[in-house]
Amino acid sequence: MPHAAAMPSEPPFVTTPATDLASARVLFAALQARAKAGGVALRPPPPEPASCCGRGCNGCVWEGFFHAAEYWRQEALALLGLDGQGETLPQ
Repeated sequence: MPHAAAMPSEPPFVTTPATDLASARVLFAALQARAKAGGVALRPPPPEPASCCGRGCNGCVWEGFFHAAEYWRQEALALLGLDGQGETLPQ
């Protein structure tokens, strides 16, 4: 069974991990909108860090945020039946 094509208006950042706060916010909003349109419940995305000291620490809170954001993205894609490339998985 062939995969259905991604929605033509599917933004590319939905299929790639967030790399900064702006892309994370857009990614969260896009996947939440798609879930709402499809009647799928997603857990809330990870909260944005509020305690970064700005010194570039090893294990910065932002590193944890982006790892959590990627986990959330993968979970959302699975719940939405997408393969991470914007294509619908066969049922």
